[in-house]
Amino acid sequence: MELAFGVAVTPADDAEQFRGWVMPHLVAMTGLAARLTSPADRDDVVQEALVRAWRKRHAYDEARGTPRAWLLAIVADRARRHRARAPRPGHQLIDVADRPRDLEQSLDLDRAIGGLPRRQRLAVELHYLLGLSVPECSAVMGCSDGTVKSTLYDARHRLRRDLEEVDRDG
Repeated sequence: MELAFGVAVTPADDAEQFRGWVMPHLVAMTGLAARLTSPADRDDVVQEALVRAWRKRHAYDEARGTPRAWLLAIVADRARRHRARAPRPGHQLIDVADRPRDLEQSLDLDRAIGGLPRRQRLAVELHYLLGLSVPECSAVMGCSDGTVKSTLYDARHRLRRDLEEVDRDG
């Protein structure tokens, strides 16, 4: 008998328990992967993250963060590694179905977010688009709450400036 996610399980139950533990977070994992990679690579990144989570499932420590934050940290890491292995020229726009109703405004926002430095973009994706709290973001990003707040502050100012430029030019 082993411990998985703080519960004693038999090896036969382990896979089913892992599936049940991951399923509530799969939409967020897929959403983050879609925002951090091209649409064509999204499923590969999620699959790589699930494999990594399965292999490291016994290393999960509830005291260090929520399951959602732990899984999203793995997705962010796998997306970074995926991009490093297979760099793609240009920026792919993501599905805008969940964005503001005005398509033109949505595309401007997606372009502006895509133009942020990597750390700012990740903070914005996690906090504003996936709804993670600052402590959850800090767990995913591997930094302090203060760093997340500062990064979000800088990102908001840059987005404001970039979107105001689009309004003036448009």
